[in-house]
Amino acid sequence: QDGLKQCLAEFRQQLAWVERLDVTLGPVADPVSQSASTSDAVDPENDFQREMSFYRQAQAAVLEALPRLHKLQVPTRRPDDYFAEMAKSDQQMQKIRRKLKSKQEAMERSEKAKQLRAMRKYGKKVQVEILQRRQKEKKNMLNAVKKYQKGLSDKLDFLDEEQTSSQGNKKGSASQRTKKGPNAKRRYKNQKFGFGGKKKGSKWNTKESFNDVSSFQSKVAHNKGPGKGGRGGKGGKKALNKRPGKRARQKMKNRAR
Repeated sequence: QDGLKQCLAEFRQQLAWVERLDVTLGPVADPVSQSASTSDAVDPENDFQREMSFYRQAQAAVLEALPRLHKLQVPTRRPDDYFAEMAKSDQQMQKIRRKLKSKQEAMERSEKAKQLRAMRKYGKKVQVEILQRRQKEKKNMLNAVKKYQKGLSDKLDFLDEEQTSSQGNKKGSASQRTKKGPNAKRRYKNQKFGFGGKKKGSKWNTKESFNDVSSFQSKVAHNKGPGKGGRGGKGGKKALNKRPGKRARQKMKNRAR
């Protein structure tokens, strides 16, 4: 104890309180029990109780020191335009930022590589399964062919299965093609220029149209209808709107003069 007092006397400086700002107080009163808890009542093994004791003691020091600072006209609030220089320089912060960025990029590359490995592994697994299935089908078909050749079996079901599987694949590919349909460029051109196809000779007669004579009218075809002065017609009258000849028109012009 004497040694501690001697050390305390050595580094103690007789300065004003505003230069030291030391406050020694007990904890503030507990708002629940309305009493200041002593150090003996604090359980050191209880983390929450210990931290609350530190908090109340700091609160008591603030409540004691702030009025004294205001009395000495010492500002206790930081102004809004206060500028404080950082402890680390801008070069050091840029270096830290570059290091963090490089670490993040390395993590992203590692994650992408892991995903690619998983995809390759899955693709290889699917490929192996397909090859094994094809080998199994081929083996079964060869065994069936051998049995048929030896006379052990008279069934040709394996040929039907192979044919149906090939037809199913063709149908599937054809359905995929029909479902896909033309692209946007082809649809625009179809809308603008038509759907293509044969245009020349589209109005030619066919065998059915050639043999169909239901709409044929002989009087109209040979100009023998009523009011027609056709050749060979009996009692026909000349058309009223027949144009006069050149000489008659010339005479009409001379008369008009």
